[in-house]
Amino acid sequence: MKMNYRLRGMSCASCAAKIEKAVGRVAGIEQAAVNFATETLTVSGEIGAGVIENTIKELGYEAEKKSSLKTINLKLLGMSCASCAGKIEKAIGGLGGVESCVVNFATEKATVAYDPKVLKLRDIRESIEGAGYESRVSEDVDENSEAEEKAKALMRHRNSIAVMGMFTLPVLYLAMAEMFIPGIIPNFIKPDANPKLFAGVQLIFTIPVIYLGRGYFSRGFKNLLNRSPNMDTLIGVGTSAAFIYSFYNTFMLFTTLNTAYVMQLYYEAGVVILTLISFGKYLEEVSKGKTNEAIRKLAGLQPKTANLVTQGGEIKAIEIDEVEVEDILLVKPGESVPVDGTVIEGSTAIDESMLTGESLPVKKSRGSRVVGASINKTGSIKFRAEAIGSDTALSQIIKLVEDAQGSKAPIARMADIISSYFVPIVISIAVVSGVAWYFTATAHPEIIPTIFNGSPLGFALTIFISVLVIACPCALGLATPTSIMVGTGKGAENGILIKGGEALETAHKVKKIIFDKTGTITLGEPKVTDIVAVKGISKEEILQKVASAEVHSEHPLGEAIVSGARERGLKLSEVTEFKSITGKGIRGYVDGVFVAIGNRKLLDEYNIHPKLEDDIDRLAGEGKTPMYIILGEGLGGVIAVADPVKETSKKAIAKLHEIGIEVAMVTGDNRKTAHAIARQVGIDVVLAEVLPKDKSAEVKKLQEDGSVVAMVGDGINDAPALAQADIGIAIGSGTDVAIESADIVLMKDDLADVPLALSLSKATIKNIKQNLFWAFFYNTIGIPVAMGLLFGIYYFTGGRVNGMLLLSPALAGAAMAFSSVSVVSNALRLKKFKG
Repeated sequence: MKMNYRLRGMSCASCAAKIEKAVGRVAGIEQAAVNFATETLTVSGEIGAGVIENTIKELGYEAEKKSSLKTINLKLLGMSCASCAGKIEKAIGGLGGVESCVVNFATEKATVAYDPKVLKLRDIRESIEGAGYESRVSEDVDENSEAEEKAKALMRHRNSIAVMGMFTLPVLYLAMAEMFIPGIIPNFIKPDANPKLFAGVQLIFTIPVIYLGRGYFSRGFKNLLNRSPNMDTLIGVGTSAAFIYSFYNTFMLFTTLNTAYVMQLYYEAGVVILTLISFGKYLEEVSKGKTNEAIRKLAGLQPKTANLVTQGGEIKAIEIDEVEVEDILLVKPGESVPVDGTVIEGSTAIDESMLTGESLPVKKSRGSRVVGASINKTGSIKFRAEAIGSDTALSQIIKLVEDAQGSKAPIARMADIISSYFVPIVISIAVVSGVAWYFTATAHPEIIPTIFNGSPLGFALTIFISVLVIACPCALGLATPTSIMVGTGKGAENGILIKGGEALETAHKVKKIIFDKTGTITLGEPKVTDIVAVKGISKEEILQKVASAEVHSEHPLGEAIVSGARERGLKLSEVTEFKSITGKGIRGYVDGVFVAIGNRKLLDEYNIHPKLEDDIDRLAGEGKTPMYIILGEGLGGVIAVADPVKETSKKAIAKLHEIGIEVAMVTGDNRKTAHAIARQVGIDVVLAEVLPKDKSAEVKKLQEDGSVVAMVGDGINDAPALAQADIGIAIGSGTDVAIESADIVLMKDDLADVPLALSLSKATIKNIKQNLFWAFFYNTIGIPVAMGLLFGIYYFTGGRVNGMLLLSPALAGAAMAFSSVSVVSNALRLKKFKG
């Protein structure tokens, strides 16, 4: 029995480990797992009521057992960095009745699991508003209108940046141009000739930029007051300090006769920071929009109308939302299939590449399944609607991809923990650095670079602002979700549905993989593979006579023989005096000729010498089932039936070997047949004569040495084994996308997608690690430089003072913006993944 508990009082990962260890020791507990990020405890086993709660209480924490839960997806508005996501998670997670809350900064969505008996949706949304953000229920958001809204928002953002740039350039020109090109500024506006005009013009041009960037101030200071500072806080505090200090000096310049104040203006730092960061956020939004193309492409495939066949036989065009189960729909050549169903009339070829990634059209006729959003290529068909709305294969795929993109991989937890502490630490570092340099510069005014005109406060303020600006944790927050979004989206494009970030991360660790045989390595459909005829009898005659007799048999091998004859265009005859001989075979008369098919015992019954024994042994050694054929009074030949190996199986297993994975096969077949199949495809370990219910035990044996094991099966009778494996991979058609036991669903019936899925996992995790490296690299290198470390080393070791080793706020802003854009751009490289 599984139970979930809401935990309170944890402050770090060690608290989680402490609770997990203590609960795990309780008698009756089989397993205990604590998720620090969601503050939940999951236990399995038989235990009395209240024991777990008391155990946790003795440790100094609180636990509340969860009841029936509801999951809701919310669209979030107003987030600017990873700290915002953490803040919203904390706000929602603090509500009673919430089991888990995952906020994805990249998709701007929150997935909340809560108890509707304890908490209402409006309470969740109010908590988000209280944190300073807005929300909408995702189900209420139309994909097209949302895309249009985002496009309009991007346009407004771009126009705003253009205006900010227009006003920033004059300020930057007045403040910095003379340093690089002496004499470029006209005399009438130079600070020494006309200080008031010089300062006044900068102030006038700065105000519009401050106004357009006001969001950073309103959000930043609000979060600071709420004791949850984020990126906006860093920007808001830093630029405010620059503006306020400059405005004070401008005021003193106009109200006193001291023109020295004109040299203490830092308007350019504030406006350049705001403009560059806004531009960086714009590029980030554009890039983030590209990461979710897979979802938009899938959603865009859904047709808007359907052709309804009325009871009177008329064709009526209706909206897709009006289609009901059991409706009869017509699909003409070139049209998209509106919903899922079964063909009742006509035949055609349908392009299902949007589901499977397979480019070749699939033939469809009466009784065939059709899937919504696939494209009818040739003939017209009528089909009965069987799955509509959210029940269609396309809708399930979209939901799986959205869930995966909204999930968090274990590797993301580290970034979350760091982000939660990062901003307060950075603010502290900025304050300490600024104060330390202020007193140092006051005591040693000779170290102050000439650009500060001897002002210790201006010098210290620059360092304070630079530290705040460069340390933005945006890149850290984007590092993992953007890669997961692109990786899972790329998988969906190739017919590989990965159900979450955890599955994506675990897949790259797989060392052993176990395949089910029937329907996975083999086609799952017995076929006639060999016909050996005695002299004077043709293979066609043998097959025609035997298939005619087998029409009355219900044995799967008999059905395979009948299908083989029909595929070859042979006309079957009537059979008389048909009889099934238990344990031996069947017999009858076809066109007046005695026909019997069966095993060695059948030959003994009719006293026929068993010739062709070498052929029998050869075929059995190849994993086929050979059967003797009697025609008339003697042996006519041998027919072999087998479940053929898929064309891609051998190549796929060879690819798995290339990437260092041990391959096993589990089957209920006899050992001789199993080993024959294994030899054909290159299997390392053969587990034969295993009942379906025992497959999970075989998976567990492979896990005993600590290896990460993947199980590949059809997702139905292999469900226990798929669940037992570290990674369950279900292989099958698009109608099986909702298999709960699998972590990865392969839409194509192609084993080549197994190594492709593992390679995609490795590529995605590698990409995430690259992103995390660069995110940490920027801050690890940038913060010490912004603190003046290089400047201090240079000066106090006897170097000449020049200020070039200081990181200006403008450059800090550019570096911060570039770090976020580079992380997203690196994630987008996964779109080129080919396996």
